[in-house]
Order: sequence, then structure tokens, then C-alpha cells
Amino acid sequence: MIDQMLVSPEIAKKIEVLSDKFAAKGQKLSDYLDSLLYADYLTYWDYIQLDTLLSLQKPKTDFKDEMIFVTYHQITELYFKLILWELDQLTDSQVTDSKVFLDKINRINRYFRQLTDSFVIMTEGMDREQFAKFRMALIPASGFQSVQYRLIEMLSTDIINLVHANYVLWLSPDEPIEAFLEKLYWKAGARDAQTGKKTLTLMQFEEEYDAFLLKKAKRYKTRNLHRRMQRFTKEVSKESDAIIQALRQFDQMANVHWPLAHFKAAVRYLVTDKGVSEATGGTNWRKYLPPRFQRVIFFPELWTEEEKDNWGKSWVLENVGDDKSAK
Repeated sequence: MIDQMLVSPEIAKKIEVLSDKFAAKGQKLSDYLDSLLYADYLTYWDYIQLDTLLSLQKPKTDFKDEMIFVTYHQITELYFKLILWELDQLTDSQVTDSKVFLDKINRINRYFRQLTDSFVIMTEGMDREQFAKFRMALIPASGFQSVQYRLIEMLSTDIINLVHANYVLWLSPDEPIEAFLEKLYWKAGARDAQTGKKTLTLMQFEEEYDAFLLKKAKRYKTRNLHRRMQRFTKEVSKESDAIIQALRQFDQMANVHWPLAHFKAAVRYLVTDKGVSEATGGTNWRKYLPPRFQRVIFFPELWTEEEKDNWGKSWVLENVGDDKSAK
């Protein structure tokens, strides 16, 4: 028993709790107290690994605006990490409370809103001539190769909802998962615009991540967000309507606003009086980015047929105008 004459009751209680905690794992509190005697105070720069973080931006050219390009893409991947952090919890059967479920969907929506709103950094924040030059040093790398975004899609919906529209009717639900993976919309979009053959960008990505994505696809086949949401949207609760609206918002931001933010940037930098440039990965971005071509929808039962038929149309008319570059 700790001598309460030497320490306050509050401190004595905390020490007892700590002692019990370490004893439960066969550890001695005194050993950990010794370590505290020699441990230095935590600093902000050590906690966030500031020196390491700031050393990760490595432009490939001397054009100043490439720093904007590489830094923003790294920021994007960090937001993807946060989205996956929430999705991993949402697809876990331990999340059973509708309020918790709604809170996590709203978190994802905030991350996507921040991503979409901040994309003006890419659309308006770089010199067009510099971009046209430094982008050539990045071939065949492409944002298409973001494996985290592919994971966001897999954790969000049934894989059939990610299959290219040309193949949906030809695939039976009983087909092995490998058959679905080969027909995903983004694989169809990563083919040479002239020959239709797989681009080097796609071949690199498949070599690096196909086995990994196959494993994930099998794991989340029956436990993705689309499957999990059905419990919360069908049960009667005061949160059910809010959950439906939050899921619709997630669907629209991930599959309309986010790809069209990229499309708007592509139009600005790749469409000139001289013609239309290819993406660095050689993908046909005019067919790959517009949602009205892909019509990827995570939660199709939450939308009317009219809404699905006009998927992304209003955004294009408002932000891009008559989309001649996509024709």
C-alpha cells in the first residue's frame, strides 16, 4: 500500500492502477518508473517525425512548381490513409451502434470534402508551362497507381459495382473473384488510347499490387461497407435517415466530385489549342475520369434510376461546361 502521507490520494490511486496493469502482464511497475527517469520530454518535431516528413518531397526536375505537385499528392495519400482507417472500423462487425456508424461516415465525408475543396491547389496553383515540361519526367508514373484509393473502393462496395459497365451483364455472381478483378473499370481505363493494349502504368501496378488486392478483395467480399450499411439503413432508428444521406454524400464525393476535380485539372493542363495531350501513364483520361462514362456507384439502391442515369452530369455542366474534351 502506498504511503498516502507522501503522495496525494489521487496520485496514489493512479500508481495502484498502473501497478495492477503491469502486474497483469507479468511486468513490474518499478522497471517502467526507472525508464521514466531517463526518458526525455516528447517534442512536436519528434512526435510527427518532422525531419523525415520534410525529406520525402523529391522532385525529379528543377521546375519550381513540381514541388507543389509532389507535395499535394503526398497530402492526398495521407487523407486516403485516414479514410481507410475509418473504413476498416466501419467494416468491422464490432461497430454496432448507429451513432458510431454515422459519425465515422461523416468523418470520411469531411476528409473527401477537404480533398475536393483543396484540389484548386492543383487546378489553379501551378504554372501551365512548367507543368507541361516537368510532367514528362514522371512518365509512366500516374495517380492511377494509388493503391490506397483502390482499397477505398474495395472496402466501400461489392466488387460487382466496380466492374466496367461493358462486362457487368457477362459476369455471374458465382464467378471467382479473379474474374471480377480483371474486369474492373479502372483496368479498362488504363489501356493505350490508340491500341487498346495494357499500358506500362497498368502492368507496373498489376505486378506490384495484384496479389495484394486479390487478398483484400476476398477478405472484404462479404464485409464491405455496402454489406454493413444494410443493417443500419433498414433498422428503424432516429439515425437511419441521416445515415442514408451521409452514405449518398460519400458516394457522390468519392465517385463524382473527386474524379471530376481531376478531370477539371486535366482539361486545364492537357487541352490546348494544339490538341489534347495524353496522361503520363498513357491512359485515356477522357474516358476514364468522367463519372458519366464509368458510373461507379457504391450504394446503387440509395439512388433513383434518374439519378443514376445523370450521374455526374450536373457537375460537368456547372464546372466544365460543354464537355467537348470527353467526346
